[in-house]
Amino acid sequence: MTILVTGVAGFIGCDVALQLLAQGHEVVGIDNLNDYYEVQLKRDRLARIESDRFTFVEMGVEDRVAMAKLAEEHRFERIVHLAAQAGVRYSIENPSAYIDANLVGFGNILELARQQQVAHLVYASSSSVYGENEKQPFSEDDPVDHPVSLYAATKKANEVMAHSYSHLYDLPTTGLRFFTVYGPWGRPDMAPMKFLKLVSEGKPIDVYNQGNMQRDFTFIDDIVAGVLQSLDAPPTRSAKGNHHTPASSDAPYRVLNIGNAKPVHLMEFIETLERHWGAVAEKNYLPMQPGDVPITYADASKLTALTGYQPNTSIDDGVRALVEWYKGYEKTQNMK
Repeated sequence: MTILVTGVAGFIGCDVALQLLAQGHEVVGIDNLNDYYEVQLKRDRLARIESDRFTFVEMGVEDRVAMAKLAEEHRFERIVHLAAQAGVRYSIENPSAYIDANLVGFGNILELARQQQVAHLVYASSSSVYGENEKQPFSEDDPVDHPVSLYAATKKANEVMAHSYSHLYDLPTTGLRFFTVYGPWGRPDMAPMKFLKLVSEGKPIDVYNQGNMQRDFTFIDDIVAGVLQSLDAPPTRSAKGNHHTPASSDAPYRVLNIGNAKPVHLMEFIETLERHWGAVAEKNYLPMQPGDVPITYADASKLTALTGYQPNTSIDDGVRALVEWYKGYEKTQNMK
């Protein structure tokens, strides 16, 4: 089948496209290659995709004209929508970028899915929607009505928008709330890659909330497996009034957590990274940053029950793989 992957030059999008191609599908990937972080990393990810069943189109999902042209040229059976303006902290500095990419862009994706009657739209939500929820672990049944960043607000809005399309047009949609994805080819704006770069350069690490943070670090391979398992399990409409929860209804709609379900203390993660790199970094202990939360912890039991999803990469194995990749990637960059 032909599958659209948006954000295909991104951390998760590239690996999703590679796995779909390995399964024998035709993949059309789109990405606007913006400069939120190093464009060269995005181009290097794209260079990993070598297949005559892959078509790349450089465009943004917020571009309605380009989206209309895409719909004229391709017929999609499924969509994996991962394109977005990412980053909690950047949303404080540049909110308009999030309105354009995450709200207007998602509206365009929903319209494409409706017009082409795709069999399933899987899209990226985020664990940030839980805000300052103090109940642990985070469950899809928890209310998520008080986001603490605009980024989180756009992801919550995406879930609501998707429900309206599922209800009105019988469009099967699944939103995946990602929890702190890390690993080779990761985003340099996220803490794991930031820490690794600073350790490699012998520079101090900024550690927020005095290090009293926990994150449900989830390795990229486990995330991609969960995305593909979800894609193969579209929701269906049920008897009216039977399944009304904050993350499901009688419409062909669901929202699911996708995480490791084993939160790790930030200092343990840093110490593991230092051990595999072979150096100890100086730490700058700082207060909590605006828009941040002290802990993320996924209850992923619904995804496991639905698909058999089972993350199995330990922090030690995941960090080792990240460090080994980084050493090789930095070496190739220095040789250019």
